[in-house]
Amino acid sequence: MTVRLSVVTSLYKSAEFIREFHQRASEAAAKLTPDWEIIIVNDGSPDDSLQIAIELHRRDPRVRVIDLSRNFGHHKALMTGLANSRGDLVFVIDSDLEEDPAWLLTFYDAMKSTGAEAIYGVQRSRKGGWFERMSGALFYRVFNKLLTHPFPPNIVTARLMTRRYVDALVQHRDQEVSLAGLCTITGFEQQPLMVDKGMRGDTSYGLRRRISAFVTAITSFSNRSLLYIFQLGVGVILLSIVAGIVLMYQSMTGRIGVPGWASIMVSIWFLGGVMIFCVGVLGIYLAKVFTETKDRPYTIIRRIYGAESDTWRNS
Repeated sequence: MTVRLSVVTSLYKSAEFIREFHQRASEAAAKLTPDWEIIIVNDGSPDDSLQIAIELHRRDPRVRVIDLSRNFGHHKALMTGLANSRGDLVFVIDSDLEEDPAWLLTFYDAMKSTGAEAIYGVQRSRKGGWFERMSGALFYRVFNKLLTHPFPPNIVTARLMTRRYVDALVQHRDQEVSLAGLCTITGFEQQPLMVDKGMRGDTSYGLRRRISAFVTAITSFSNRSLLYIFQLGVGVILLSIVAGIVLMYQSMTGRIGVPGWASIMVSIWFLGGVMIFCVGVLGIYLAKVFTETKDRPYTIIRRIYGAESDTWRNS
């Protein structure tokens, strides 16, 4: 059975938001079409988010709940929801209400007016303090310099997609999932839409998770880091040759003094740091190859509430 619209979201410590999200998402969907579903993916949430979602499913049969066997990660959970969606249009959005479910109507109007296959949200101005805004701007500047297909800056999760686009998107089987990156390389006509994202308490994306996401996206979608390492090595070799010529000339003309301990140590530390950095980057790429060649499912579904057949399936 095909429904007109699927709204896809994930749960992780979302107990305080899920009821309001369901209400607001249902109101927005009902204004667009009488034929819709809400797919809620429980990404191993440690609170009672799953119980609340199951309660919503029992009260509203248009709610389908996908319970993953453990926490696999935000983007993998959303990709699982997309793979199980049935709508001609699919709206993916976070459930923490920082992104307004009512955006669905605005996104739909933009899709009709542009004819695009996907409409994605972009923050009009980045939320947070000065450090977060500055680090975010620096992140995207450096990030896109390393990517073959640059990401739109300040992109949010919310995105309205056609069935054709979603079917193409879920063909990606990357073990290290970056949803924004996969959406970018999927192609088709995609149009940005400026949105004002809210802010509710502390974000679950701390500095450590941001750095991890940065490394994952760089190594999953670009090999430019390897090219830059090669260029760095060439630069160090050329610098060493020039320095060697200068030192030989000074030695032959008697202008060189006793070599200093500081200069020797600086050279050792510099070259050692360059080597360790290069080996580390190569190691990350090898680790990615190791992970991808295993061809494991990127999520495992424990149970689907609302499926035609209540079975266990892998994604």
